Amino acid sequence: MEESTRISLFISLLLLLLVIFPLAFYDQSAARRNLKSYTAQIFSIGTSHLTSIKHQKQGVQTIEEGLSHARFNILRAIAVDNYTINNATNDFVPHGAVYRNPRAFHQSYLEMEKRFKIWAYKEGEPPIFHSGPTANIYSIEGHLIHEMEDGTNPFLTQDPSEAHVFFLPISITHIVSYVYRRDVPDYWGPLRRVVADYVDVIKEKYPYWNRSAGADHLFVACHDWGAYLSGNDTKRELYENSIRVVCNANTSEGFILNKDVTLAGINLPDGRIARPEKDIDPNQRTLLAFFAGGAHGYIREAVLNHWKGKDAEVVVYEYLPKGLNYYSFMKRSKFCLCPSGYEVGTPRITEAIFMGCVPVIIAVDYPLPFSDVLDWSKFSVQIPVEKISEIKVILKDISERRYRMLKSRVLQVQRHFVLHRPAKQYDLISMTLHSVWLRRLNVKLTY
Repeated sequence: MEESTRISLFISLLLLLLVIFPLAFYDQSAARRNLKSYTAQIFSIGTSHLTSIKHQKQGVQTIEEGLSHARFNILRAIAVDNYTINNATNDFVPHGAVYRNPRAFHQSYLEMEKRFKIWAYKEGEPPIFHSGPTANIYSIEGHLIHEMEDGTNPFLTQDPSEAHVFFLPISITHIVSYVYRRDVPDYWGPLRRVVADYVDVIKEKYPYWNRSAGADHLFVACHDWGAYLSGNDTKRELYENSIRVVCNANTSEGFILNKDVTLAGINLPDGRIARPEKDIDPNQRTLLAFFAGGAHGYIREAVLNHWKGKDAEVVVYEYLPKGLNYYSFMKRSKFCLCPSGYEVGTPRITEAIFMGCVPVIIAVDYPLPFSDVLDWSKFSVQIPVEKISEIKVILKDISERRYRMLKSRVLQVQRHFVLHRPAKQYDLISMTLHSVWLRRLNVKLTY
Protein backbone atom coordinates (compact mmCIF):
# COMPACT_ATOMS: atom_id res chain seq x y z
CA MET A 1 0.00 0.00 0.00
CA GLU A 2 1.35 3.45 -0.96
CA GLU A 3 2.24 5.83 1.89
CA SER A 4 -0.40 8.42 0.90
CA THR A 5 -3.10 5.73 0.74
CA ARG A 6 -2.14 4.35 4.18
CA ILE A 7 -2.27 7.83 5.70
CA SER A 8 -5.62 8.57 4.07
CA LEU A 9 -7.05 5.29 5.38
CA PHE A 10 -5.76 6.03 8.89
CA ILE A 11 -7.41 9.46 8.89
CA SER A 12 -10.71 8.00 7.65
CA LEU A 13 -10.72 5.35 10.37
CA LEU A 14 -9.82 7.87 13.07
CA LEU A 15 -12.66 10.15 11.99
CA LEU A 16 -15.03 7.22 12.11
CA LEU A 17 -13.88 6.49 15.66
CA LEU A 18 -14.51 10.07 16.69
CA VAL A 19 -18.05 9.89 15.32
CA ILE A 20 -18.93 6.82 17.39
CA PHE A 21 -17.01 7.96 20.49
CA PRO A 22 -20.10 9.03 22.49
CA LEU A 23 -21.56 5.52 22.13
CA ALA A 24 -18.28 3.85 22.96
CA PHE A 25 -18.02 5.56 26.32
CA TYR A 26 -21.31 3.99 27.30
CA ASP A 27 -19.75 0.58 26.67
CA GLN A 28 -22.46 -0.55 24.27
CA SER A 29 -21.53 -4.00 23.02
CA ALA A 30 -21.91 -3.20 19.32
CA ALA A 31 -19.75 -0.10 19.65
CA ARG A 32 -17.07 -2.06 21.45
CA ARG A 33 -17.02 -4.72 18.73
CA ASN A 34 -16.66 -2.05 16.08
CA LEU A 35 -13.99 -0.23 18.06
CA LYS A 36 -11.88 -3.37 18.39
CA SER A 37 -12.22 -4.01 14.67
CA TYR A 38 -11.37 -0.46 13.65
CA THR A 39 -8.52 -0.15 16.13
CA ALA A 40 -7.01 -3.39 14.92
CA GLN A 41 -7.02 -1.95 11.40
CA ILE A 42 -5.43 1.25 12.63
CA PHE A 43 -2.69 -0.60 14.45
CA SER A 44 -2.06 -2.73 11.35
CA ILE A 45 -1.34 0.51 9.49
CA GLY A 46 1.02 1.54 12.26
CA THR A 47 0.90 4.28 14.87
CA SER A 48 4.27 5.54 13.66
CA HIS A 49 2.33 7.61 11.13
CA LEU A 50 0.76 9.75 13.88
CA THR A 51 3.68 12.16 13.84
CA SER A 52 3.78 12.52 10.06
CA ILE A 53 -0.01 12.97 9.88
CA LYS A 54 0.16 15.67 12.54
CA HIS A 55 2.72 17.61 10.53
CA GLN A 56 0.62 17.33 7.37
CA LYS A 57 -2.45 18.86 8.97
CA GLN A 58 -2.80 22.48 8.02
CA GLY A 59 -4.70 25.03 10.08
CA VAL A 60 -5.69 22.67 12.89
CA GLN A 61 -5.81 24.44 16.24
CA THR A 62 -3.59 23.10 19.02
CA ILE A 63 -6.60 22.69 21.28
CA GLU A 64 -8.50 20.54 18.81
CA GLU A 65 -5.40 18.46 18.11
CA GLY A 66 -5.04 17.77 21.82
CA LEU A 67 -8.69 16.76 22.07
CA SER A 68 -8.26 14.42 19.11
CA HIS A 69 -5.35 12.72 20.87
CA ALA A 70 -7.44 12.45 24.04
CA ARG A 71 -10.30 10.83 22.12
CA PHE A 72 -7.95 8.38 20.52
CA ASN A 73 -6.32 7.42 23.84
CA ILE A 74 -9.73 6.81 25.44
CA LEU A 75 -10.88 4.68 22.53
CA ARG A 76 -7.66 2.71 22.65
CA ALA A 77 -8.19 2.08 26.38
CA ILE A 78 -11.56 0.55 25.51
CA ALA A 79 -10.49 -1.46 22.50
CA VAL A 80 -7.18 -2.97 23.61
CA ASP A 81 -7.67 -5.63 26.29
CA ASN A 82 -4.16 -5.41 27.76
CA TYR A 83 -3.92 -1.62 27.52
CA THR A 84 -1.88 -0.17 30.41
CA ILE A 85 -2.86 3.21 31.82
CA ASN A 86 -0.17 5.48 33.21
CA ASN A 87 -1.45 6.33 36.68
CA ALA A 88 1.59 8.07 38.09
CA THR A 89 -0.32 11.06 39.49
CA ASN A 90 -3.31 9.28 41.02
CA ASP A 91 -3.66 6.49 43.56
CA PHE A 92 -7.33 5.83 42.82
CA VAL A 93 -8.19 3.45 39.99
CA PRO A 94 -11.90 3.10 39.07
CA HIS A 95 -13.00 -0.52 39.03
CA GLY A 96 -16.08 -2.64 39.45
CA ALA A 97 -19.63 -2.85 38.22
CA VAL A 98 -20.62 0.68 39.32
CA TYR A 99 -18.72 2.04 36.29
CA ARG A 100 -20.02 1.59 32.76
CA ASN A 101 -16.48 1.21 31.51
CA PRO A 102 -13.84 1.74 34.21
CA ARG A 103 -10.91 1.81 31.76
CA ALA A 104 -12.55 4.41 29.56
CA PHE A 105 -13.47 6.51 32.60
CA HIS A 106 -9.98 6.26 34.08
CA GLN A 107 -8.24 7.19 30.84
CA SER A 108 -10.70 10.02 30.21
CA TYR A 109 -10.16 11.43 33.69
CA LEU A 110 -6.39 11.35 33.29
CA GLU A 111 -6.70 13.03 29.88
CA MET A 112 -8.83 15.73 31.54
CA GLU A 113 -6.21 16.32 34.23
CA LYS A 114 -3.51 16.52 31.57
CA ARG A 115 -5.26 18.85 29.13
CA PHE A 116 -8.50 20.51 30.27
CA LYS A 117 -8.44 24.29 30.75
CA ILE A 118 -11.23 26.72 31.65
CA TRP A 119 -11.17 30.49 31.31
CA ALA A 120 -13.64 32.58 33.32
CA TYR A 121 -15.01 35.89 32.08
CA LYS A 122 -14.20 38.80 34.40
CA GLU A 123 -17.15 41.06 33.53
CA GLY A 124 -19.84 41.77 36.11
CA GLU A 125 -19.89 42.45 39.84
CA PRO A 126 -21.01 40.39 42.84
CA PRO A 127 -23.45 39.32 44.08
CA ILE A 128 -25.14 38.44 40.78
CA PHE A 129 -21.84 37.62 39.07
CA HIS A 130 -18.73 35.90 40.46
CA SER A 131 -20.66 34.79 43.54
CA GLY A 132 -23.35 32.34 44.55
CA PRO A 133 -25.02 30.58 47.49
CA THR A 134 -22.86 28.29 49.63
CA ALA A 135 -25.58 27.17 52.03
CA ASN A 136 -28.96 25.42 51.80
CA ILE A 137 -30.32 23.44 48.85
CA TYR A 138 -28.72 25.50 46.06
CA SER A 139 -25.27 25.58 47.65
CA ILE A 140 -23.53 23.57 44.93
CA GLU A 141 -24.20 26.45 42.52
CA GLY A 142 -22.15 28.88 44.61
CA HIS A 143 -19.39 26.40 45.36
CA LEU A 144 -18.95 25.62 41.65
CA ILE A 145 -18.87 29.30 40.72
CA HIS A 146 -16.24 30.00 43.38
CA GLU A 147 -14.21 26.92 42.39
CA MET A 148 -14.21 28.03 38.74
CA GLU A 149 -12.51 31.28 39.76
CA ASP A 150 -10.29 29.95 42.52
CA GLY A 151 -6.64 30.56 41.71
CA THR A 152 -5.73 27.12 43.09
CA ASN A 153 -8.00 25.36 40.58
CA PRO A 154 -5.61 23.43 38.29
CA PHE A 155 -8.10 23.63 35.42
CA LEU A 156 -8.30 27.43 35.51
CA THR A 157 -6.19 29.30 32.99
CA GLN A 158 -5.44 33.00 32.76
CA ASP A 159 -4.78 32.66 29.03
CA PRO A 160 -7.99 32.35 26.97
CA SER A 161 -6.02 30.96 24.03
CA GLU A 162 -5.45 27.82 26.13
CA ALA A 163 -9.11 27.37 27.09
CA HIS A 164 -11.26 24.45 26.02
CA VAL A 165 -14.27 25.96 27.81
CA PHE A 166 -15.27 29.53 28.71
CA PHE A 167 -17.14 30.01 31.99
CA LEU A 168 -20.08 32.40 32.40
CA PRO A 169 -19.92 33.38 36.12
CA ILE A 170 -23.66 34.05 36.52
CA SER A 171 -25.60 33.02 39.64
CA ILE A 172 -29.24 32.30 38.87
CA THR A 173 -29.99 31.93 42.59
CA HIS A 174 -28.68 35.43 43.23
CA ILE A 175 -30.53 36.83 40.20
CA VAL A 176 -33.73 35.47 41.73
CA SER A 177 -32.78 36.84 45.17
CA TYR A 178 -31.88 40.34 44.02
CA VAL A 179 -33.84 40.97 40.80
CA TYR A 180 -37.04 38.92 41.04
CA ARG A 181 -40.24 40.79 41.96
CA ARG A 182 -43.48 38.90 42.36
CA ASP A 183 -45.68 42.00 42.01
CA VAL A 184 -44.82 42.89 38.39
CA PRO A 185 -46.77 41.57 35.36
CA ASP A 186 -43.69 40.21 33.56
CA TYR A 187 -41.44 38.97 36.35
CA TRP A 188 -39.57 36.65 33.96
CA GLY A 189 -38.47 39.51 31.69
CA PRO A 190 -35.94 41.24 33.99
CA LEU A 191 -34.45 37.91 35.04
CA ARG A 192 -33.93 36.76 31.47
CA ARG A 193 -32.47 40.12 30.47
CA VAL A 194 -29.69 39.83 33.05
CA VAL A 195 -28.51 36.58 31.43
CA ALA A 196 -29.08 37.74 27.85
CA ASP A 197 -27.33 41.07 28.42
CA TYR A 198 -24.30 39.34 29.90
CA VAL A 199 -23.98 37.12 26.83
CA ASP A 200 -24.35 40.17 24.58
CA VAL A 201 -21.56 41.96 26.47
CA ILE A 202 -19.04 39.14 26.14
CA LYS A 203 -20.06 38.57 22.50
CA GLU A 204 -19.32 42.20 21.74
CA LYS A 205 -16.06 42.34 23.69
CA TYR A 206 -14.45 38.98 22.88
CA PRO A 207 -14.28 36.66 19.84
CA TYR A 208 -14.78 33.41 21.77
CA TRP A 209 -18.58 33.12 21.80
CA ASN A 210 -18.99 34.15 18.17
CA ARG A 211 -16.46 31.69 16.77
CA SER A 212 -18.26 28.69 18.31
CA ALA A 213 -21.82 30.07 18.66
CA GLY A 214 -21.39 29.42 22.39
CA ALA A 215 -20.70 25.69 22.02
CA ASP A 216 -17.55 25.83 24.16
CA HIS A 217 -19.18 27.93 26.90
CA LEU A 218 -20.20 26.73 30.33
CA PHE A 219 -23.17 27.84 32.44
CA VAL A 220 -23.96 26.58 35.98
CA ALA A 221 -27.25 26.78 37.91
CA CYS A 222 -28.81 24.79 40.73
CA HIS A 223 -31.84 27.01 41.31
CA ASP A 224 -35.07 25.49 39.98
CA TRP A 225 -35.31 28.31 37.45
CA GLY A 226 -31.82 27.77 36.03
CA ALA A 227 -33.06 25.73 33.09
CA TYR A 228 -35.76 28.32 32.27
CA LEU A 229 -33.46 31.34 32.51
CA SER A 230 -30.96 29.70 30.17
CA GLY A 231 -33.68 28.52 27.82
CA ASN A 232 -34.60 29.39 24.28
CA ASP A 233 -36.64 32.44 25.35
CA THR A 234 -33.54 33.96 26.95
CA LYS A 235 -30.80 33.25 24.41
CA ARG A 236 -31.23 30.68 21.67
CA GLU A 237 -27.51 29.91 21.27
CA LEU A 238 -27.06 29.52 25.03
CA TYR A 239 -29.90 27.00 25.10
CA GLU A 240 -29.06 25.11 21.91
CA ASN A 241 -25.26 25.11 22.00
CA SER A 242 -23.72 25.88 25.38
CA ILE A 243 -22.99 23.31 28.08
CA ARG A 244 -25.59 23.96 30.77
CA VAL A 245 -24.84 22.36 34.14
CA VAL A 246 -28.14 22.34 36.03
CA CYS A 247 -29.79 20.60 38.98
CA ASN A 248 -33.20 20.84 37.29
CA ALA A 249 -32.20 18.42 34.52
CA ASN A 250 -35.65 17.72 33.12
CA THR A 251 -35.61 16.39 29.57
CA SER A 252 -39.28 17.29 29.15
CA GLU A 253 -38.42 20.93 29.91
CA GLY A 254 -35.50 21.47 27.56
CA PHE A 255 -32.56 19.62 29.11
CA ILE A 256 -30.56 18.30 26.14
CA LEU A 257 -28.92 14.92 26.64
CA ASN A 258 -25.22 14.62 25.72
CA LYS A 259 -24.90 18.41 25.69
CA ASP A 260 -26.15 19.52 29.09
CA VAL A 261 -24.94 18.14 32.43
CA THR A 262 -26.95 17.00 35.44
CA LEU A 263 -25.65 18.70 38.57
CA ALA A 264 -25.95 16.66 41.77
CA GLY A 265 -27.67 18.73 44.43
CA ILE A 266 -26.49 18.94 48.03
CA ASN A 267 -28.17 20.54 51.02
CA LEU A 268 -25.91 22.44 53.41
CA PRO A 269 -28.38 23.98 55.90
CA ASP A 270 -25.77 25.90 57.87
CA GLY A 271 -23.16 26.17 55.13
CA ARG A 272 -20.84 23.60 56.66
CA ILE A 273 -19.62 21.05 54.15
CA ALA A 274 -20.95 17.60 55.02
CA ARG A 275 -19.06 14.32 54.89
CA PRO A 276 -20.37 10.75 54.58
CA GLU A 277 -21.39 9.17 57.87
CA LYS A 278 -19.43 6.26 59.28
CA ASP A 279 -21.17 3.13 58.10
CA ILE A 280 -23.03 0.84 60.47
CA ASP A 281 -23.68 -2.89 60.41
CA PRO A 282 -26.49 -3.75 57.95
CA ASN A 283 -28.25 -5.61 60.77
CA GLN A 284 -28.74 -2.29 62.53
CA ARG A 285 -30.79 -1.00 59.63
CA THR A 286 -34.15 -2.14 60.97
CA LEU A 287 -36.39 -0.03 58.74
CA LEU A 288 -37.14 -1.10 55.18
CA ALA A 289 -37.55 2.42 53.76
CA PHE A 290 -37.87 6.04 54.86
CA PHE A 291 -39.00 9.40 53.51
CA ALA A 292 -39.88 12.73 55.05
CA GLY A 293 -40.77 15.82 53.03
CA GLY A 294 -43.48 18.21 51.97
CA ALA A 295 -46.07 17.48 49.30
CA HIS A 296 -44.12 19.34 46.61
CA GLY A 297 -45.32 18.10 43.24
CA TYR A 298 -47.48 15.20 42.14
CA ILE A 299 -44.86 12.49 42.76
CA ARG A 300 -44.41 13.36 46.41
CA GLU A 301 -48.16 13.72 46.80
CA ALA A 302 -48.56 10.17 45.54
CA VAL A 303 -45.91 8.89 47.96
CA LEU A 304 -47.59 10.63 50.89
CA ASN A 305 -51.08 9.52 49.90
CA HIS A 306 -50.06 5.88 49.71
CA TRP A 307 -47.59 5.61 52.58
CA LYS A 308 -47.79 8.49 55.08
CA GLY A 309 -48.30 6.96 58.52
CA LYS A 310 -49.59 3.68 57.08
CA ASP A 311 -46.75 1.20 57.49
CA ALA A 312 -44.24 0.32 60.19
CA GLU A 313 -41.57 -0.75 57.69
CA VAL A 314 -42.04 1.92 55.02
CA VAL A 315 -41.85 4.95 57.29
CA VAL A 316 -43.14 8.10 55.60
CA TYR A 317 -43.71 11.51 57.16
CA GLU A 318 -44.75 14.77 55.57
CA TYR A 319 -42.91 16.66 58.29
CA LEU A 320 -41.00 14.98 61.09
CA PRO A 321 -42.48 15.52 64.56
CA LYS A 322 -40.38 17.58 66.93
CA GLY A 323 -37.65 15.57 68.57
CA LEU A 324 -37.15 13.11 65.70
CA ASN A 325 -33.93 13.25 63.67
CA TYR A 326 -34.09 13.06 59.89
CA TYR A 327 -30.61 11.65 59.43
CA SER A 328 -31.07 9.12 62.20
CA PHE A 329 -33.99 7.65 60.24
CA MET A 330 -31.86 7.50 57.09
CA LYS A 331 -29.09 5.75 58.95
CA ARG A 332 -31.49 3.11 60.29
CA SER A 333 -33.08 2.46 56.89
CA LYS A 334 -32.03 0.01 54.20
CA PHE A 335 -33.59 2.10 51.45
CA CYS A 336 -34.19 5.85 51.28
CA LEU A 337 -37.01 7.10 49.07
CA CYS A 338 -35.92 9.96 46.79
CA PRO A 339 -39.01 11.20 44.96
CA SER A 340 -38.80 14.32 42.79
CA GLY A 341 -40.39 17.47 44.18
CA TYR A 342 -41.59 20.44 42.17
CA GLU A 343 -38.52 19.83 40.00
CA VAL A 344 -36.85 16.56 39.06
CA GLY A 345 -33.57 16.87 40.97
CA THR A 346 -33.40 16.30 44.72
CA PRO A 347 -30.50 16.50 47.19
CA ARG A 348 -32.01 13.47 48.93
CA ILE A 349 -30.09 11.25 46.52
CA THR A 350 -26.76 12.62 47.74
CA GLU A 351 -27.98 12.51 51.35
CA ALA A 352 -28.91 8.83 50.98
CA ILE A 353 -25.50 7.99 49.51
CA PHE A 354 -23.79 9.84 52.37
CA MET A 355 -25.76 7.81 54.92
CA GLY A 356 -24.98 4.47 53.25
CA CYS A 357 -28.66 4.11 52.42
CA VAL A 358 -29.60 2.64 49.03
CA PRO A 359 -31.40 5.44 47.12
CA VAL A 360 -34.81 4.61 45.69
CA ILE A 361 -35.27 7.04 42.83
CA ILE A 362 -38.81 7.99 41.83
CA ALA A 363 -38.62 10.48 38.99
CA VAL A 364 -39.70 11.12 35.42
CA ASP A 365 -37.47 12.46 32.60
CA TYR A 366 -34.49 12.78 34.93
CA PRO A 367 -31.02 11.74 33.69
CA LEU A 368 -29.08 10.95 36.85
CA PRO A 369 -25.77 12.67 37.70
CA PHE A 370 -22.59 11.22 36.19
CA SER A 371 -24.57 8.69 34.14
CA ASP A 372 -21.83 8.91 31.50
CA VAL A 373 -19.63 6.81 33.76
CA LEU A 374 -21.78 5.48 36.62
CA ASP A 375 -24.26 2.64 36.18
CA TRP A 376 -26.98 3.62 38.65
CA SER A 377 -28.71 0.26 38.37
CA LYS A 378 -25.78 -1.24 40.28
CA PHE A 379 -26.20 0.89 43.44
CA SER A 380 -29.76 2.24 43.45
CA VAL A 381 -33.34 1.17 42.85
CA GLN A 382 -35.56 3.02 40.38
CA ILE A 383 -39.32 2.73 40.80
CA PRO A 384 -41.76 4.14 38.21
CA VAL A 385 -44.31 6.64 39.47
CA GLU A 386 -47.16 4.32 38.53
CA LYS A 387 -45.78 1.70 40.93
CA ILE A 388 -45.56 3.91 44.03
CA SER A 389 -48.28 1.79 45.66
CA GLU A 390 -46.00 -1.25 45.20
CA ILE A 391 -42.92 0.21 46.91
CA LYS A 392 -43.00 -2.27 49.79
CA VAL A 393 -43.51 -5.28 47.53
CA ILE A 394 -40.70 -4.20 45.22
CA LEU A 395 -38.22 -3.59 48.04
CA LYS A 396 -39.19 -6.74 49.93
CA ASP A 397 -38.54 -8.70 46.76
CA ILE A 398 -34.87 -7.66 46.81
CA SER A 399 -32.90 -10.46 48.42
CA GLU A 400 -30.60 -9.83 51.38
CA ARG A 401 -27.64 -10.73 49.21
CA ARG A 402 -28.72 -8.25 46.53
CA TYR A 403 -29.35 -5.55 49.12
CA ARG A 404 -25.90 -5.96 50.65
CA MET A 405 -24.35 -5.74 47.19
CA LEU A 406 -26.24 -2.52 46.45
CA LYS A 407 -25.22 -1.08 49.79
CA SER A 408 -21.55 -1.93 49.33
CA ARG A 409 -21.63 -0.18 45.97
CA VAL A 410 -23.27 2.88 47.52
CA LEU A 411 -20.23 3.11 49.77
CA GLN A 412 -17.98 2.67 46.73
CA VAL A 413 -19.46 5.68 44.90
CA GLN A 414 -19.55 7.97 47.95
CA ARG A 415 -16.25 9.62 46.97
CA HIS A 416 -17.89 10.96 43.81
CA PHE A 417 -20.56 12.89 45.73
CA VAL A 418 -18.37 14.51 48.40
CA LEU A 419 -17.80 18.26 48.12
CA HIS A 420 -14.30 19.51 48.85
CA ARG A 421 -13.00 23.06 48.66
CA PRO A 422 -10.67 23.19 46.94
CA ALA A 423 -11.82 20.24 44.86
CA LYS A 424 -10.09 16.87 45.05
CA GLN A 425 -9.66 14.15 42.47
CA TYR A 426 -12.86 12.27 41.63
CA ASP A 427 -15.00 14.27 44.08
CA LEU A 428 -18.30 16.03 43.33
CA ILE A 429 -16.79 19.08 41.65
CA SER A 430 -14.17 17.07 39.73
CA MET A 431 -16.81 14.60 38.54
CA THR A 432 -18.97 17.50 37.38
CA LEU A 433 -16.02 18.94 35.48
CA HIS A 434 -15.40 15.53 33.97
CA SER A 435 -18.98 15.54 32.68
CA VAL A 436 -18.24 18.94 31.11
CA TRP A 437 -14.99 17.57 29.69
CA LEU A 438 -16.89 14.74 28.01
CA ARG A 439 -19.31 17.19 26.38
CA ARG A 440 -16.40 19.23 25.10
CA LEU A 441 -14.69 16.08 23.84
CA ASN A 442 -17.77 15.21 21.82
CA VAL A 443 -17.81 18.59 20.05
CA LYS A 444 -15.33 19.12 17.25
CA LEU A 445 -15.07 22.83 16.51
CA THR A 446 -13.71 24.05 13.21
CA TYR A 447 -12.52 27.51 14.26
